[in-house]
Amino acid sequence: MKKLFMLLAVVFTTTAAMAQKTLDYPYQGGQEAMNQFFNNNFVPSAEIKQARAAGTVTLKFTADPKGAIKKIIVYYADDLSLVQPVADLIKKTDKKWIIFDGEKMHDYIITFAISYNTPQTGAATANKAYTTFYARRTPIFTNNQVPLDMATLLPTVALKYDLN
Repeated sequence: MKKLFMLLAVVFTTTAAMAQKTLDYPYQGGQEAMNQFFNNNFVPSAEIKQARAAGTVTLKFTADPKGAIKKIIVYYADDLSLVQPVADLIKKTDKKWIIFDGEKMHDYIITFAISYNTPQTGAATANKAYTTFYARRTPIFTNNQVPLDMATLLPTVALKYDLN
């Protein structure tokens, strides 16, 4: 009897368990197209280049069923100077997001890792400028919790810029 009960428990447990659902990528063209778009269209400000700024920016944005960007919220940024170029990038993706399952709106959370290409000459000067930036930076933090069951966490996008 114990063996039968154990067998039934195993059968019911394994039939109830299922693998994680595989989703289509929410950006038109997929992840590679998204990364290429962000890298091709990233324009660092003169302030970023001068300060040799580098760091991380995490944003949440909302897209409607037509893929239009409705709002952008900063969850974390290593410095305020890094936010505007990344927010501009997100705005340029208007109408390129795919909303599934007939949702009225969908939230996405995306992280950008921004850095500069190390110059062939003057690397020590660039590193010193970055160290100064890092010491003076003012991080931005969120006060709100992030309910991930209602948002899609996208992979980190690495952006690099030339100092020239």
